[in-house]
Amino acid sequence: MDKVCIIAEAGVNHNGNFELAKRLIEVAKESGADYVKFQTFIPEAGVSKYAPKAEYQKNTTVSSESQLEMVKKLCLPFDSFIELKKYCDYLEIGFISTPFDFDSIDFLESLNMDFWKIPSGEINNLPYLEKIAKTKRKVVMSTGMSSMTEVKAAISILEKNGASDISILHCNTQYPTPFSDVNLNVLSSLRKLGKRVGYSDHTLGIEVPIAAVALGASIIEKHFTLSNKMEGPDHKSSLEPYELKKMVDSIRNIEQSLGTGEKRITDSEKDNLLIARKSIVAKTKIKKGDVFSVNNITVKRPGTGLSPMRWYDVIGNISKKDYSEDELIEL
Repeated sequence: MDKVCIIAEAGVNHNGNFELAKRLIEVAKESGADYVKFQTFIPEAGVSKYAPKAEYQKNTTVSSESQLEMVKKLCLPFDSFIELKKYCDYLEIGFISTPFDFDSIDFLESLNMDFWKIPSGEINNLPYLEKIAKTKRKVVMSTGMSSMTEVKAAISILEKNGASDISILHCNTQYPTPFSDVNLNVLSSLRKLGKRVGYSDHTLGIEVPIAAVALGASIIEKHFTLSNKMEGPDHKSSLEPYELKKMVDSIRNIEQSLGTGEKRITDSEKDNLLIARKSIVAKTKIKKGDVFSVNNITVKRPGTGLSPMRWYDVIGNISKKDYSEDELIEL
C-alpha cells in the first residue's frame, strides 16, 4: 500500500502567536508527520458578529465573548503564513493551511500548496467549493456533520469545476468525539465513491486513527498542541507532542503490518518452521518387520522428518529398520 499521509493539525493552537506557530511546526517535524496544517482566515469575512460559539468552545474559552471575538484572538496575518511556509520548507515538512474565506483562498493559492484541505463546515458552501475547484489543485475534503447525499453533492460541484484529484476524509465534528459516534465503518461506504479515503479525528487519544489505518484510511489528520493546559478552543481535545509522535510511530508500524494480503510463509518465520512443526516419530521401540500402527508411532517436534500429513501413508506399512523411541520414522 502507499504510505499513509499524516497531517498534524496545528489549526489555531498557536493562539495567534507567530513564535508558537513556529514551535508547532518543529513538533510536527519531530513527530514524523508528513504535513503540518494551519487555518487561514479573515475573521470578519467568515464569521458574523451574531454567530454564537459551539458548546465546546464556550467550555474552553471566555463564555461571554462571541465567536467573532474569539477567532480574532486566534488569527494570524497573511504575511505570517508566508514565513511559516518558508520555515516548513527549511525543516522539510509539508505546509498546508485551510482557507475559510475567498480572500484567504486567493492568498494561499499564491503559496503553491500541494493540495487544498476543505474543512467540514464548508462542505455545503457552493461558491467556496467552486473557487477551490477552479484552481485545479488536489483536494482533501473532510465530511463531518454531513450525510452521504451532501458528500456526493460536494464532490459533484468540485468535479464540475475542475477538481480531478479528490480525497474524502470521514470525520465527526465534535470536540472531543464520543467513541460511540466515530462510526469507522463509514470508511468502506466512502470508498465506494471511487475516491481516496482517510479520516480526520477528534477523539481523545490515538487509538481511533490507528484503527482507521487498519481499515484502509490512507490519510490521517489529527489536532495537536504544545500543551493541553493552554487556553483556547481546541487544546483540550488535541494531542500533546509525545502523543503525536506515538501516533505517527504506531501508524507507521500498522502500515508495515498490513502487507499484501497474500497468505504465505514469511522469511522471518522460516527459521521457526521446523522447530514449531512436528514429525512422525516412534512412540516406542520398533523392530524391523513390525507394522506401523497407532500403538507404536506418534507425532512430536521437531518438523525435520516425515510430515504428520502423511500419517495414513505410514499406518499399516512394515518397518524396514529398527527404531528407538522418538526416532524419526522414514518411508
